[in-house]
Amino acid sequence: MRIIDISSAANPRLKLAKSLRQRRNRRKYQQILLEGERLIADSLSAGYPPALFFFTPRAEKRHTRLLQQAQKAGAQLLRVPDHLLETITDTVTPQGLVAVTPIPEAPVRDRGLALILDGVRDPGNLGTILRTAAAADVDQVIILPGVTDPWSPKALRAGMGAHFRIAIRQAPTAAIVQTWLSTYAIYVADAHAEVRYDQVNWRVPSALILGGETERARILELWADVTPIAIPMARGVESLNVAVAGGVILFEAVRQRMAQSGM
Repeated sequence: MRIIDISSAANPRLKLAKSLRQRRNRRKYQQILLEGERLIADSLSAGYPPALFFFTPRAEKRHTRLLQQAQKAGAQLLRVPDHLLETITDTVTPQGLVAVTPIPEAPVRDRGLALILDGVRDPGNLGTILRTAAAADVDQVIILPGVTDPWSPKALRAGMGAHFRIAIRQAPTAAIVQTWLSTYAIYVADAHAEVRYDQVNWRVPSALILGGETERARILELWADVTPIAIPMARGVESLNVAVAGGVILFEAVRQRMAQSGM
């Protein structure tokens, strides 16, 4: 393997990687940081090979095959000491592997099930929602302004590779999304709604809006022809975590669609 050794914090490749810890630079360069064997392997298998692959000498011994795969796919292999790798990692106990990869652009599939996120601010919740959406075979996840960055290191880790398997679209306004989904029935998760989530016909083209509690009234004002739906809960429980609620509703859609197809 051809390996480049980096020993200075002033190295331009290292400085680029460090800059990607900030959202504005991820947007500027259209690149992201992937930490750990799982995410890097997922990016390779999905056809998004890293441009730069940083690793420590100890990690090199444990992950020779992954390094060879990355180099074969076109990655530059960059060996760095532990103290330099720590300047670009986001985890408390890094695995010694960090890659710089282009932001994935998975195609939108025509399955008739979309997810819209509005006001989801926790990156862990966002990553979990994306992982659930991928498992539910959602066409696309549409991100509205105010949602936390789906490409942050924490959201990527929580997504467990979902970012490479599902179309993620950034939308400037709700009005534009309504033109994208003009043939879809649109629902919003609302703990106070009268219609239950399992009373909806999810077999037709449908979109689900998930948002924070504080966004509920604004969402209802912004969206035309949106139907609030609720998950029945025990008395005294006000609401579910947004990622949990999304999972419950999306897998009701999966159940109905599987029943329709005879699976």
